Amino acid sequence: MIAILRRTLVAMLLALPLLGHAASGPSAHDLVQDTTTRLLADLAANRENYRKNPEAFYIALDRIIGPVVDAEGISRSVMTVKYSKAAKPAQIKSFEENFKRGLFQFYGNALLEYSNQGITVDPAKDESGDRTSVDMKVKGSNGAIYPVSYTLERVAGEWKVRNVIVNGINLGKLFRDQFADAMQRNGNDLDKTINGWAGEVAKAQDASGKQPLQQGQQ
Repeated sequence: MIAILRRTLVAMLLALPLLGHAASGPSAHDLVQDTTTRLLADLAANRENYRKNPEAFYIALDRIIGPVVDAEGISRSVMTVKYSKAAKPAQIKSFEENFKRGLFQFYGNALLEYSNQGITVDPAKDESGDRTSVDMKVKGSNGAIYPVSYTLERVAGEWKVRNVIVNGINLGKLFRDQFADAMQRNGNDLDKTINGWAGEVAKAQDASGKQPLQQGQQ
């Protein structure tokens, strides 16, 4: 189970940082291809340092992902209107930071162990509107293929990531369900749920690891 879980998490983490310079490229597809190369090159050059210094790894991931992910939009989506409407701006911001940090720290070791067994970005889709998706396949060390699909939306004229589906697991829905469950257990205490989000990410990770994996062709 642990090995299966870690392979799924590698694909999940690889899916998130691929939009590193969304404003600079001509298409979402080309951005994925280019940024994947840069991400793997950065890991190859700094892997040992990141293993010794997790904070440096977090900063690197935040530098790549932060400017192009619609963190506020994703946070509000995870919180849902039911909770975000009553949240203060400081609470929204705090949840954004806790959401990113919890995700990166929990999955960081799995990403560091990925040795670039193979990534394929599928042909471009229609990008003429304000919403598109890009599909990708990540090959694991065991030869299994993990499909990734992530959704991009134009925000202020720039492509930004809004959701990721990894191996059939819809992360947006997974975390929304996890947040609602945490609020219920915490007596609708928003601050308690926000501050304890790292633990909720751990539970979501465990839930994702119980999903059946699709075995692909080499």
